[in-house]
Amino acid sequence: MVTYWRLVVRKTLFGSMTAAFLMLAVQPAQAQVTTSFRGFRAEGQVGLDRFQSQGAHRNKLGYGGAGGFDGVINDRFVVGAEGSYWRGNKWSENCTPGTIGGGTICTKSFEELGAAVRAGVLVRPNMLAYVSGGYVNNEQRMRFSAPRGQTSFSDRYRTDGYQLGGGVEYS
Repeated sequence: MVTYWRLVVRKTLFGSMTAAFLMLAVQPAQAQVTTSFRGFRAEGQVGLDRFQSQGAHRNKLGYGGAGGFDGVINDRFVVGAEGSYWRGNKWSENCTPGTIGGGTICTKSFEELGAAVRAGVLVRPNMLAYVSGGYVNNEQRMRFSAPRGQTSFSDRYRTDGYQLGGGVEYS
């Protein structure tokens, strides 16, 4: 069931990005505002990463990057698709004590891959106010460190989620 859902999400995202690209690529010729928010782009990102699990959270510095394609509609609106990579510095891990028999339960988050749509308004030809949203997939590990004489175990898995963002970009 999960595999089917992921396949549907991937097909839907690919179809949506293809449709957005075609709409932006096929525009009538007209006088256009000169702006740098058009075409392919790549960016580095640094910010706060919050990993939450088992009722605990950890805030760390995170970093990553994004790349995408933006198009301008009616000389005022910017719409585009982007892919992103993100990771918490030195990975993010939350550990809590086991309740029965001792031990420690730790959940660790690794990299996060995403696909999103970005839409904004040109406040000035060199200033964009935008919002973004999309799908993300994150690799995690859960580990149980048992007390002496008992069996410990570890499991890796991937989780699905969403990302929301916004900001002001100046070029």
